[in-house]
Amino acid sequence: MASDIWSVADLLRGDYKRHEYGQVILPFTLLRRLDAVMAPTREAVRARDASLDIQNKERLLEIAAKLPFYNTSEQDFSTIASDSQNVAKNLRDYINGFSPNVRKILARFDLDNEITRLAGAKILYQVVGRFAAMHDLDKLSNHDMGYVFEHLIRKFAEDSNETAGEHFTPREVIKLMVNLLIAPDADTIAGEGQVINILDPACGTGGMLTAAEDHIKSINPKAEIYLFGQELNAESWAVCQSDMLMRNQRGRIHFGNSFSDDGHPDKKFDYMLANPPFGVEWKKVKDTVEAEAELGHAGRFGAGTPRINDGSFLFLLHMISKMEPVEGKGARLGIVFNGSPLFTGAAESGESKIRQWILENDWLEGIVALPDQLFYNTGISTYFWILSNRKAKKLRGKVILLDARDQWEKMRKSFGDKRKQISDDQIKHITELYVDAVGVAADAEHPDHGKVKVFATRDFGYHRITIERPLKLRFEIAEDTLAALESSKALAKWSGREALIAALRGSVGSVWWTKKEATDALHAAAVAGGAQWPGTAALLKGLWGAVSVSDPEGEVQKAKDGTVLPDPDLRDYENVPLDEDIDAYFAREVTPHVPDAWIDYDKTKVGYEIPFTRHFYVYTPPRPLAEIDAELRELETQIQKLLGEVTG
Repeated sequence: MASDIWSVADLLRGDYKRHEYGQVILPFTLLRRLDAVMAPTREAVRARDASLDIQNKERLLEIAAKLPFYNTSEQDFSTIASDSQNVAKNLRDYINGFSPNVRKILARFDLDNEITRLAGAKILYQVVGRFAAMHDLDKLSNHDMGYVFEHLIRKFAEDSNETAGEHFTPREVIKLMVNLLIAPDADTIAGEGQVINILDPACGTGGMLTAAEDHIKSINPKAEIYLFGQELNAESWAVCQSDMLMRNQRGRIHFGNSFSDDGHPDKKFDYMLANPPFGVEWKKVKDTVEAEAELGHAGRFGAGTPRINDGSFLFLLHMISKMEPVEGKGARLGIVFNGSPLFTGAAESGESKIRQWILENDWLEGIVALPDQLFYNTGISTYFWILSNRKAKKLRGKVILLDARDQWEKMRKSFGDKRKQISDDQIKHITELYVDAVGVAADAEHPDHGKVKVFATRDFGYHRITIERPLKLRFEIAEDTLAALESSKALAKWSGREALIAALRGSVGSVWWTKKEATDALHAAAVAGGAQWPGTAALLKGLWGAVSVSDPEGEVQKAKDGTVLPDPDLRDYENVPLDEDIDAYFAREVTPHVPDAWIDYDKTKVGYEIPFTRHFYVYTPPRPLAEIDAELRELETQIQKLLGEVTG
């Protein structure tokens, strides 16, 4: 079906650029889908509309349509396609006949301008005819129609060089995420009178939301589910909104930027899930975000803000602010990240502070590493983060790390960068491992013991200590010294610079091993040459900066109060686990190698990172040299044989 729809691009080629095809194909696909779905009750709606002589008749027409939308126009795709002279007029009449909720959706496509453009190119009639000839669009389930729309959007996204991870999440990835999110709550969900609110703040075409509802309904068909979402891309929002209409879904999908325009400001949710675009910058909403961050925890971003070119953590902070309080039912959320949020940002950076806030509040329940080449427009590795403010008792103060990077099977046919998929059996296996993570991690005999690790939340924290070593200098006059004096900014405006350089030229080749010796000798040379000695601290700093050279055998430099000065070029840093004594670590790891080093305690910072791959690294020893040599000799023999066949 998607391929059939995509064939319309043949008509657009030449009049539209490739990345513009979606501006026509998406809204016309949606129109034709609505047209097909409304066909059985079309005449009933027209008759009911003609019989009503009142203004507020939307609800009565919805009842006649047996749908949450309707169309009162005398036109449909078959009549529009049969009148080549009036196709633009009839198509506009048809669009204007829709109920207000559908017209609001179609407005996001700017369809009127596309109709004008297609008519001007004299291809509007052909495009309408091609869509009118498409059948079975009404027979597809909303779930399958979601596949069609997402397949089309993926193709348009590829042609537009969209941000990695944007728009489209493979269905098996959604299924796994929903499983991990809901599996621990299966017994609760199965109970009577369940009313569940779900949010996706970057919902795209709504695939995650509908998959979450379907999964919950499979556990408890009587559960009342409300789906809420937000989407910035107009076409994706329109597709999602139309899907919600056709499902007669309760809830609301807001159009706008989740960072600057919170579409659900006073709402809390039981479950949240999202696959935000990876590495998206938030420069356009910088002022709004930073203004809210200044409110502290009265706003959404009080924990900190990440670097401007990666807003991933802003989505997570937004979702945390929407968690149903633990005093009520509490909440669980899942989000797809690339590797960056695990470790990007040094101690006390925005990212580190966000990780610290999340871990110190004991919200992070687990992180699951997924295979690479799983998404359509990026081959990078991805991770599920699962958070909850009502963690099970056995998980309080702990974090699960689950390595599922080997849980994949090769696809028969690649789609873009997607070459791998996760099978249903693998989804089941990963879910079971996650639910029983504590037991698996504790059982050394378990076949998947090496794939699951459980850490205390404080295990990811560290003190970043600054290690200083003494500044050791020798002092010399060389041609490079004179050149440095000549170019010194500190001496640039000093009238005595040229005379001092001339006076010191006779000392080229001289070396002194103490600052006192150097001072006496240089001062004497200046006096002998009739030069003025630098009289201010700034000028002296410029002089010593030129004549001093770092030397391990040189004199240790000290401040006026006798404290040893550090050498900035030898400054180093160490990350010490949060619960380890800093001095004991220093004595064990640093002092044996550099006995004269010391810690500058005033510069110590606290940081948090989650070095996932380090915890699952397995050393693979290199092959024996003899084996490699034998393989090379065999290859040489084969090459010689092939060359012999070529040359005869």
